Amino acid sequence: MAVPLGQMRAATRSPVDAAYARQIAMYIGHAVLGLGFSAIGRLCGRDHKTVAYACRMVEQRRDDPAVDCMLNLLTDFCREMAESWA
Repeated sequence: MAVPLGQMRAATRSPVDAAYARQIAMYIGHAVLGLGFSAIGRLCGRDHKTVAYACRMVEQRRDDPAVDCMLNLLTDFCREMAESWA
């Protein structure tokens, strides 16, 4: 599923796919990159409470093996990229 960057950064509520992709991006920013909720909120144009909610929602979806596998792949990739840039 490809989500245009414009939909990811939209200030309004967007299609479900874009909202879920944005939640995953927020989760990775927190879990992998170690950014705080406020910093992620500023980057995404959202409130820190929205970021905290997004992270909780993504964590809850990890109970699904397919989602957990996808998130493991994404977080591993992002972690490797972050380490190579450091």
